[in-house]
Amino acid sequence: MKVPRDLAGNDLAVALRVLGYHVTRQTGSHLRLTTTERGEHHVTVPRHGALRVGTLAGILADVATHFSMSRDESMATLFGVE
Repeated sequence: MKVPRDLAGNDLAVALRVLGYHVTRQTGSHLRLTTTERGEHHVTVPRHGALRVGTLAGILADVATHFSMSRDESMATLFGVE
């Protein structure tokens, strides 16, 4: 499954709420999101326009690893893409 090409950092932060992430702090143009589901886990999301593909893929892979799912499964959960 292809990573979305036009996803903004704010949109990703909203999508991550499905998995229990919430903003715990902001430093400059970066958000730190934390979830306590399946143990505490943090991800940093840039609040830029469209995220670079590699940045988005890295964040999705990190989230997928924490929740013991594949990247495709995490994308389906977050974006409703099959």
